[in-house]
Amino acid sequence: MATTPPSLPPTPPVRSPAVDDSDSVVLERRTQRTEPPRMYQVLMLNDDYTPMEFVVVVLQEFFGKDRETATQIMLKIHLDGRGVCGVYSRDVAATKVEQVLAAAHQAGHPLQAVSEPVE
Repeated sequence: MATTPPSLPPTPPVRSPAVDDSDSVVLERRTQRTEPPRMYQVLMLNDDYTPMEFVVVVLQEFFGKDRETATQIMLKIHLDGRGVCGVYSRDVAATKVEQVLAAAHQAGHPLQAVSEPVE
């Protein structure tokens, strides 16, 4: 058993800042303004083989649309050749596209989805 308490390490002496005789210039910090992240829209493309009901289910499942809104988007895709499913940040849009493509591949449908920047 030790009978003496451990000693504390020595503290370094406090130094005062030296007087600066040079003609130095101090820059002021300016706040930087950053732009908000660019948004991307997820588009589904029309094809002649994917059932309309499958497109509606995909819109409901992956994009959180109610049945009526999903049906309207599906009809826009069918009539115009493409339709916007949602607008997201780049990473989320890429994930949504991958989810749609994986679901279509698993179901054996050629449904295609892409993401592009919102103008």
